[in-house]
Amino acid sequence: MKAINPWINFNGNAEEAFTFYKSVFGGEFTKIIRFKELATAEFPVAANDADKLMYIALPIGLNNLLIANDVPEFMGQVSENENRSKIALSVESKEEADNIFNGLSAGGDIEGQIGDSPWGTYAGMFRDKYGIEWIVEFDPNYNG
Repeated sequence: MKAINPWINFNGNAEEAFTFYKSVFGGEFTKIIRFKELATAEFPVAANDADKLMYIALPIGLNNLLIANDVPEFMGQVSENENRSKIALSVESKEEADNIFNGLSAGGDIEGQIGDSPWGTYAGMFRDKYGIEWIVEFDPNYNG
């Protein structure tokens, strides 16, 4: 497998969330597509959805992308408080773990403070201010 790329649905604030993620991870967006760019007679786009994001991608690490889109209103709302999965980040140092944990958890809810875990890693868990759940973990014994 070359990579695994989490794809997140948002209720109209994907661009705001990804600008925040970019401020933590760095890098540049590889692609941004708005719904209005896809509008055709066969695929009409409502005015209130025209500037929403159909696709945005931010490179994370060497081979991974964090991807998202806004859900158009005709498809209904995403239940941001009922995510059943988390995005797990495996980092290369405690310092990187602390920086990412502190950056992404700002304004969110910490579910497990970052620190030494019973299974020998340095890890923390939180829901960010956009309702997305994350785990940040450094494993000093991983030889990858």
